[in-house]
Amino acid sequence: MIRIKKYAAIDIGSNAMRLLITNIVEQDDKEPQFNKNSLVRVPIRLGQDSFTVGEISEESIERMTDAMKAFSLLMKVHKVEKYMAFATSAMREAYNGKEVVEIIKEKANINIEIIDGKKEAAIIASTDLHHLLKTDKTYLYVDVGGGSTEFSLFSDGKIVISKSFKAGTVRLLNGMVSEIVWQEMENWIKKNTQDYDEVTLIGSGGNINKLFKISGKTQDKPLSFIYLNSQYSLLSSLTYDQRISELGLNPDRADVIIPATQIYLNAMKWSGARNIYVPKIGLSDGIVKAMFYGKI
Repeated sequence: MIRIKKYAAIDIGSNAMRLLITNIVEQDDKEPQFNKNSLVRVPIRLGQDSFTVGEISEESIERMTDAMKAFSLLMKVHKVEKYMAFATSAMREAYNGKEVVEIIKEKANINIEIIDGKKEAAIIASTDLHHLLKTDKTYLYVDVGGGSTEFSLFSDGKIVISKSFKAGTVRLLNGMVSEIVWQEMENWIKKNTQDYDEVTLIGSGGNINKLFKISGKTQDKPLSFIYLNSQYSLLSSLTYDQRISELGLNPDRADVIIPATQIYLNAMKWSGARNIYVPKIGLSDGIVKAMFYGKI
């Protein structure tokens, strides 16, 4: 007997917001299956407001409210029985973040929880990675967002340590990541990976997914450091307009993809990783699974 539940996750990031609707297929004596039903991404760059002037602008609040009304209607049409909405660093750091949460609740009837970097890293890490993690290997999981980057180290199939740094793509574009933050990331990665013979990266986030898609590889094959480095050189050699016209990138992806690639390359360099796997997972997937398993 098959039972199907519909859960939704809303991820309000610094570069975009996403609604993921998932079908959870339950069958007696079998692992539940999580099948993506629908994913909607809206490019509202909240980090541009939050990190530069410290508040979410009126225009962004209006656009965000419209997006949330649309998400609410989509969940209704799909007959979603349970959802959670989490906001990350842009809302976390805007002094009117809580006020925006109240406006959305009143106008779109969606409850948003603003979470800290530690909870964000934990939710992402709770994503179903066991099909990827070989117990005899060590992995550094890197999730690059608009406002922050989350690192989680896995060994023997278990999480060892995780940390969030205020180094995201929107921050980097605005010149708001100091040398000190880069140094802290380097020190943390080197310190926590030095005792392992070999480390492999697992990358998540819209930018690494795009780079993976461009590579044409199948899901079980990794990208090499050499490939990623050559893509970084190519992207850097093109203008913003060329990245849109020649590579077919979205306007809100064409600028952030360069600083994102820089973070992944540095993480590989500092950990000594030669390869990066790119499973189709992120905060939204983590929210759905954490909800299902009663972790949040």
